[in-house]
Amino acid sequence: MLPIIDFIHTNRDRYVQELGTYLAIPSVSALPEHRDDTRRCADWTADEMRRIGLEDVQVIESGGHPLVFGQWLHAEGAPTVLIYGHYDVQPADPIELWESPPFEATVRDGEIYARGAADDKGQVFMHLKAIEAHLRAGGRLPVNVKLLIEGEEEVGSVNLDDFVRTHTDLLAADVVVVSDSAMFDRGVPSICYALRGLIYYQIDLRGTSSDLHSGVFGGAVANPANVLAQILAQMKDRSGHVKIPGFYDDVRPLADDERAAWKTLPFNEKKYRKDIGAPKLAGESGYSVLERVWARPTFDVNGILSGFTGDGAKTVIPAVAMAKVSMRLVPNQDPDRIAAAFEAYVRKVCPKTVELTLTRMHGGRPWITEYNHPFVAAAGRAIEQGFGRQPVFCREGGSIPVVSTLTEELHAPAVLFGVGLPDENAHAPNEHLDLGNFHNGIVASAVFYDEVAKVGK
Repeated sequence: MLPIIDFIHTNRDRYVQELGTYLAIPSVSALPEHRDDTRRCADWTADEMRRIGLEDVQVIESGGHPLVFGQWLHAEGAPTVLIYGHYDVQPADPIELWESPPFEATVRDGEIYARGAADDKGQVFMHLKAIEAHLRAGGRLPVNVKLLIEGEEEVGSVNLDDFVRTHTDLLAADVVVVSDSAMFDRGVPSICYALRGLIYYQIDLRGTSSDLHSGVFGGAVANPANVLAQILAQMKDRSGHVKIPGFYDDVRPLADDERAAWKTLPFNEKKYRKDIGAPKLAGESGYSVLERVWARPTFDVNGILSGFTGDGAKTVIPAVAMAKVSMRLVPNQDPDRIAAAFEAYVRKVCPKTVELTLTRMHGGRPWITEYNHPFVAAAGRAIEQGFGRQPVFCREGGSIPVVSTLTEELHAPAVLFGVGLPDENAHAPNEHLDLGNFHNGIVASAVFYDEVAKVGK
């Protein structure tokens, strides 16, 4: 491994320059005006795969933004590693809060700032550079590798599940590797062994055919904004407990050893509160902060729109009101079952004075693996070599829906190790990635392929 690690260290500056080129492509999958940019980013990803020596590289149409696939299959008898990531990014708004242009990579104090730096271009690029190091410095890889890099993760991966289900032979692997998550904290490398799932809905209410004068009609018709507020208020009680009937029926309880292990993590609730700028923390009674965000399901309002919101005053009863809401799910909860329970409950509490429309949008299943699996242990050894200390095991409160799909359809375990940090502003202005973690992650990725080869099929 020494020639490969030496190659990585020698090329650190080049990696940063190349990553900057990748980050400069505004591959915002959610915005139609960036459709051509997103396609250009797919092509750039494919070209980079070819350049480093991957074979059978394809830009695959998906019905939306394209997928990029490449592979190297010359390690006869060795395991096959499937690496998943995404090249699309979130919108950069609000632009005025960025200290440097979001699509001009800028290095400050050992961090690279740009949209997509942490989520997920930097972490995708980490694996590409590890593969390149093996092929350039060692002439071959110790394992077979396949890469599937998508362009719709930030809009719910709406076409990916169908692709996976219809291309299981193409994607067949012994282990799936995902680097689209964060380390537990600065200086604390991590392996994630569970993800929350997600259901996302839009609630639309209509009270009348048009907005009405609140003096002339007030008191005679229902105000959709008022009704919406009443509906949302009935979703949770004062203890933070979700009131949807059956919501907690299938929640997998925390094991005693998990709860004990989490208590040993370097987590300070006061610092956590201060870092996010909250006057006081809130959540479901009876659980710690880590338990709330890693192992308990939630209901949250993500946006509300109704009536007059401009400067000044306008006495109006709005005709419509809209809310976007999400539910984070934990292992053993079934999204379809929870969706049915949510819809039934909303229809029960919604009065007949308004018309109700419920639109189920994107989502995904929760995922969990056993953290003593041989491939997970291999990742632990690799991370220790890359970062100089053993990783901790933790869950992630966010969702990566394809992880569950890949593990179920390919009958392969997944290993999640990310090199981002919780405070690197993914999805927010001034997104950045610590370059020390980026370079250490390249080393860890390169070592991981060697450790997987030692485990065998």
